[in-house]
Amino acid sequence: MKSIFFLIIYLAFFTLMTCSSDSNSLKILVLNLDSQTTGSGFFNFTDYQPFQNKPIKVYFYIPKNSNSNSSIVFIFHGTDRNAKDYRDATISKANQYNFIVMVPEFSNTYFPRGDGYNLGNVFIDGDNPTPNTLNPEDQWTFSLIEPLFNFIKGGLNNVSTKYHIIGHSAGGQFAHRFVMFKPNAKFDKVVSSGSGWYTTTDLSVQFPYGFMNSPLETLSLTCLFNKNLIIQIGAFDNDPNSAGLRHNELADTQGLNRLDRANYFFEKAQNLSLLNNLEFNWQFYINENVGHDFQPAIENAAYIIFN
Repeated sequence: MKSIFFLIIYLAFFTLMTCSSDSNSLKILVLNLDSQTTGSGFFNFTDYQPFQNKPIKVYFYIPKNSNSNSSIVFIFHGTDRNAKDYRDATISKANQYNFIVMVPEFSNTYFPRGDGYNLGNVFIDGDNPTPNTLNPEDQWTFSLIEPLFNFIKGGLNNVSTKYHIIGHSAGGQFAHRFVMFKPNAKFDKVVSSGSGWYTTTDLSVQFPYGFMNSPLETLSLTCLFNKNLIIQIGAFDNDPNSAGLRHNELADTQGLNRLDRANYFFEKAQNLSLLNNLEFNWQFYINENVGHDFQPAIENAAYIIFN
């Protein structure tokens, strides 16, 4: 299988890549992602210049019946940064709907804490945004996705003009903020699942809980509400004491658990669209009999996207 050869190449060049200053050594590995590649594997992506010294390990799965028209779906992992587990959780649905899975791993080493991942590295300290600590846009973690999409398309000879997104937990936070900060990106359907808390469509609340004091102040609500953003939450994801769930005055304004916060976020946006007479294309799904579990969340998200 091609993926086995791919992994052998990776191991053979690992020492060379980590010790050599020749950037072309990495290209040898990456070039093995081609139109004949199928199955599971991973590659290191460093073609995005601002992150050239921050290699992104991208776990993939390519069904054996895939072709140049197969859809590409990006999966964004949770706070455990366990991209491989998320890739594996998507395989059955990828085979069923014949889509290509790409799961970039945002390691704590290169993208530490929520600032580097959940909040997209927009600010040095996302919880305390100031004009002086706003990072250049090309250094936002969000800015990596389009170059990665173009790279994958080129490697696989894929002709897709758009991609889909499924993000769960911390990845759900990344996903809904990606829609906001990158409204012109080539995404189609985006499923933000099980987020712990949200950046709400509120200009009177400071980022990261609202738009104030961030680049989102100038975001077109018409454009935002036209997006195919799907908020998904488990019916049993209602534990206020869930591990890792943020609690403070602004987070708790959204609700005391993930289920309530998902409802709050969606209803606030929907009410704002009605108030301004704007078309609203967002959707809300409750995943019945499910708690904060990424496997059923991913499976249901794939069903939503392809049905």
